[in-house]
Amino acid sequence: MLLLRTDKLPESNEWLYELKHDGYRGIAYKTSGKLYLRSRNDSDFNLRYPTIAKALSALPNETVVDGEIVAFDASGKPSFNTLQNHGSSGVPLLYFTFDVMILAGRDVRKLPLETRQELLQAKVLPKLSEPVRYPGALNASLPDLIKSVKASGLEGMVAKRRDSLYEMGLRSGSWRKMRINKARSS
Repeated sequence: MLLLRTDKLPESNEWLYELKHDGYRGIAYKTSGKLYLRSRNDSDFNLRYPTIAKALSALPNETVVDGEIVAFDASGKPSFNTLQNHGSSGVPLLYFTFDVMILAGRDVRKLPLETRQELLQAKVLPKLSEPVRYPGALNASLPDLIKSVKASGLEGMVAKRRDSLYEMGLRSGSWRKMRINKARSS
């Protein structure tokens, strides 16, 4: 599922809002007892991000989750530049997992997003530990969220339809992203 870039996020109860973390998307899956962490373009992330791969190795077998590998700068904000240079800086990395596509061999992509997130929180996250986290939805009005993100200097926000199916590799518009502040160089 890919994010569609927009200049204005939809405002209604049909949408969930999250922070845009400015990291690398990473699909994690475990099959036959072996964990694989892959980029959106299918590059191997296991060796590049061993602490993330190790933490995700506790995934239930035959399970696939979607998430983002993120690094935070010295001010505590997500930073793509810090992520790119994590090897030399030693900064800790986090993996924010926000969706599950297959759970213990069961394809759940046709279930609504809210149901998949409930499954993720009940059946997957309790088996995982740091640096794996669940970002969760932001509970405020969209105008208030935008003001807060702007004031905090964060990059942007994501909106996801509560009833969206997981559409592999598509930018259907069910998930959207909006840049609020220009990307920072730190």
